[in-house]
Amino acid sequence: MDRIYLGFDTSNYRTSAAAVNSRGEVIFSRADLLDVRKGERGLRQSEAFFAHSNRLPEMTAGLFGTADAASVAAIGASSRPRRVEGSYMPCFLAGLNLANELGSALGVPVYQFSHQEGHAAAVLGDESDRVLFMHLSGGTTEFLICSPDENGYDMHIAGGTKDISIGQLIDRTGVALGYSFPSGPYLDDIAYETLEAYDFSIARKDLPGCMPKIRLSDDGFFNLSGAETKMLRRIEGGIADEDVRLMTAELFISLTDFLYGAARELAERHGAAGVYMAGGVASSRTVRKLISLKEHSADILFGAPELSGDNAAGAALLARRAHETGKRIAGK
Repeated sequence: MDRIYLGFDTSNYRTSAAAVNSRGEVIFSRADLLDVRKGERGLRQSEAFFAHSNRLPEMTAGLFGTADAASVAAIGASSRPRRVEGSYMPCFLAGLNLANELGSALGVPVYQFSHQEGHAAAVLGDESDRVLFMHLSGGTTEFLICSPDENGYDMHIAGGTKDISIGQLIDRTGVALGYSFPSGPYLDDIAYETLEAYDFSIARKDLPGCMPKIRLSDDGFFNLSGAETKMLRRIEGGIADEDVRLMTAELFISLTDFLYGAARELAERHGAAGVYMAGGVASSRTVRKLISLKEHSADILFGAPELSGDNAAGAALLARRAHETGKRIAGK
C-alpha cells in the first residue's frame, strides 16, 4: 500500500490542505482564500482563526475522499511564519490543532514546519543545492540563501523589504482602486491584458510614470513605502480607466525589473546555484511572462502557479522527507 503524507497550512489569508504520495506526487491540494470585507486590507488574527476552523472540516472531508486514512504515514503542519525564535501567528494554530488531532486518531507522527519552509518545499522539490529563495507573498518579501537540512530548510536572509512587502504594495493599490482584498489577482489580469495588447513591448515613455525606481542597497534591502505613497496619491487625484490600465502595467513592469535584477545580483554575490521564486506574487502570470522575456530567464525558476501561493503541499512534502529520512523528531 502506497504511503500518504498529509499537510495543513492556515495562513492569515488562505486555508489549505494537501496530500502527497511516497513519490512526492501531489494527489490532493485545496487552498481557499478567506473572505475579507470590501474596503478592508486584511483580517485580524481572531477572525482568521475562526474562519479557518469553520473551513477545515469540509476541506478535510475532501482530503479523505482522495487519501485512504489507513495509508497515512505522517502529517505535516505549518506552526509559525518563519523558523526563527519568536515567530508566531495564532492563525496557524487552526491547522496545527487539526493535524495533532488527526495524528492522535490515526496513530501517526505530526511534524511541524514554518510557513516559509512550506513555500520553499512546494517549489524546490528535491533540490539539494544552496540556492537563492525569494519569498514573495502578501505579507513577506524576503530574499534567503536556502538549503535543505534535517529540520526542513536552513535559511539565512540575504535581503528584502525594509517596510511593506511587494504583495502589500499591489494589494493596497488594488483596494484604493476599489477592488476586493486581496486584489493581486485582479491587478494581475489588468496588467497582463494591457501588456498583451502591446505584445509585451510597451516603451517606458508610454507609461504614466507613477512608479519610482526601486533600488537595492549594498546590504540587499530596499524600500517600497515611497512607491506606495506615489501610487495612492495618483489614484486619490482621480484617474481615467486607460490610465489605470497603464499604471497597473507599469507597477508590474517595475516590480519585475527590480526582482530580476535583485535575483541576479544576489545570486552572484552569495554564490547561489540557482534562484527560485515562490509566494503569491510569484504565481502572477504577468511576473512570469515578463521574467520569461529577460535574457537570463532560465536562471530563475518557479514552481507550479497553484503551488506558488499559500498552500499545504509544502508541509506534506516536508513531512514525507522527515518521515522517510527518520532524522527529525515529530512535533518539533
